[in-house]
Amino acid sequence: KVWGEFSKYFKKDAILTTNTSTLLPSLFAEASGNPSRFLAWHFAMPVFILNIVDVMPHAGTDPAVTEIMIEHSRRIGQTPIYIAKEWPKYVYNEMFTSLLAAAQRLAVNGVASIEDIDRAWMVIMEMPRGPFGIMDNVGLDTCLAVTKEAVAADPNYPYGKEIIAMLQAKVDANELGRKTGKGFYTYPNPAYEQPGFVERVVPKYKK
Repeated sequence: KVWGEFSKYFKKDAILTTNTSTLLPSLFAEASGNPSRFLAWHFAMPVFILNIVDVMPHAGTDPAVTEIMIEHSRRIGQTPIYIAKEWPKYVYNEMFTSLLAAAQRLAVNGVASIEDIDRAWMVIMEMPRGPFGIMDNVGLDTCLAVTKEAVAADPNYPYGKEIIAMLQAKVDANELGRKTGKGFYTYPNPAYEQPGFVERVVPKYKK
């Protein structure tokens, strides 16, 4: 609907992109009014810290347009990830959602605390935040919507009902993460950013 309303205002040589992280560009291509110059250009958040962008054309995208966007991505300091075929979760998000699902399963089963799940990831991967800290920054309402979609698509999604219930409780309490001041952590100074949250022990080996 949005593309249909705005397409009449675009110049014929304009390159049109969508930043959606789950929907396919072919879903909007015709509505854009210029499908050969339409593709997905999805940034990882925060944009100029992670510096990576998915470039995903649909079957009708002009290859020259795709190349223009790949080069433009480099010019603005991003690492372009060319996606050769349409894929709902793109590249990073396909891996990222698997990480979040694993962390969520551990939490709803009481295997470890949210803090310790995050610590495990932060220490091993040397990252500034863990899965639950990441979810807070994405927005728990967004995480809930993505999880509901995944569970609806896969009736055998492991612990889907329990994970949805955990996220739904946060959304119902308006604890959506960083944007509301509280999610799994409290903001603007979440525990995972505080000294001592992660203990980096340097082992001493005997000769």
